[in-house]
Amino acid sequence: MKLETHRSVLARRSFLDLCATGLGTISLAHLLRSDGLAAAGTQDQRGPHFTPRAKNLIFLFMAGAPSQMDLFDPKPGLQRWHGQPLPPSLTKDLRLAFIKPTAKVLASPREFTRCGESGMELSDYLPNLQRVANDICLVRSMQTGQVNHHPGQSMLMSGSPLVGRPTVGAWLTYGLGSESQNLPGFVVLSSGRGASGGSSNFSSGFLPSTHAGVPFRKSGDPILYLSSPDVVSRDSQRLSLETLRRLNEEKLHRSGDPQVASRMANYELAFRMQASAPELLDFSGESQATMDSYGIGKEPTNAYGTNCLMARRMVERGVRVVMLTHASWDDHTNLDEGLKKNCEITDRPVAALVEDLKQRGLLDETLVVWGGEFGRTSLGQLKHVGDKVGRDHHPNGFSMWLAGGGVKGGQVVGSTDELALQVEDNPVHVHDLQATILHLMGLDHERLTYRHMGRDFRLTDVSGRVVDEILA
Repeated sequence: MKLETHRSVLARRSFLDLCATGLGTISLAHLLRSDGLAAAGTQDQRGPHFTPRAKNLIFLFMAGAPSQMDLFDPKPGLQRWHGQPLPPSLTKDLRLAFIKPTAKVLASPREFTRCGESGMELSDYLPNLQRVANDICLVRSMQTGQVNHHPGQSMLMSGSPLVGRPTVGAWLTYGLGSESQNLPGFVVLSSGRGASGGSSNFSSGFLPSTHAGVPFRKSGDPILYLSSPDVVSRDSQRLSLETLRRLNEEKLHRSGDPQVASRMANYELAFRMQASAPELLDFSGESQATMDSYGIGKEPTNAYGTNCLMARRMVERGVRVVMLTHASWDDHTNLDEGLKKNCEITDRPVAALVEDLKQRGLLDETLVVWGGEFGRTSLGQLKHVGDKVGRDHHPNGFSMWLAGGGVKGGQVVGSTDELALQVEDNPVHVHDLQATILHLMGLDHERLTYRHMGRDFRLTDVSGRVVDEILA
């Protein structure tokens, strides 16, 4: 009898100890995450540092580097140099990936139209975006330190050319949590050929894995293997998860490994998603007019239009970050045809997304960012005899745009010189863009840090400034 009493006391003590360090911590963390808060001093979500302008981010990632002087930054001055090399004095500071500074100038054949109240000039390849010119802030003075795709994409998304750092979506869910209980806080949608950076563009890096982007599909199971086999009932699955949870709680108590807590959270989220994710893909409640505006059911806009509509539905349901990756804009050859094709795929859905968010009152709280990892050169490139001309990589001055929550639309920020070689006014480095995105979401980029390997890391590394001109 005394032995049984002793065992009972030990069991109760173990349970209370587990609650204090395991179950209780997980439950508290879950409640805090739902409100975007966390206990002071813990390596977890902290909540906004100040009142945010935007609650959600939709990042329209155009992987492969769209040509800025053919879409956003007209350079009529290139016409007088067309087909000729530039003087060495003008090209000596260029960083080129594949061509030499003696390559011949390629003037753009595109026609530009002044749009909106500001007279912003946009290409004839973007007729739908022209309609929403009053809502976008076009930054023509973007810069990055990388000249090749994978490190360039890593720099844009994680603030470092090195693989393994947390990406912007991971930092935002780490800092703010997610309002959705039944969907991931960071979702990734893809179209086209796939970005060279792959999953490193939405990695959680050294942050807990719950902050990584979750790739969704447009049909069938949104996530592979999300559905249970027909022979497994909901109740049976719930019992299995309860058993796994108890085992993982014991392991968490013994090891203190935060990845165990992440694994538990992911199991639970996947269980809830089995009911909520299929509803996300059910467009039966959307009007035909809405479907048509996105180009759904028609080519070539169907796939990207579906992703854009899903992005709107996700932010409505509390998903913090949605990244739409479309690749590839890497037009080293056949520039006119390649650029035209990608614009025909994306222009209509993108404009529809901005208009739809605005019509529903969501644009004021949703930040939309459009752009690639760098731009293209004003010098032409011919890879092989008989090829049609293209453009090489250009990190020194390219274009991106923002719209929505806290952004001053209908304006152009920064400029490049008349030959599109260098930034002439108000340079905006990728780290500056990242600092501005965090600021609009209510986070100070210098304070949003995570201690790893003995030092504090942040998205903007050791630089970055908030670009005040972008702010409303």
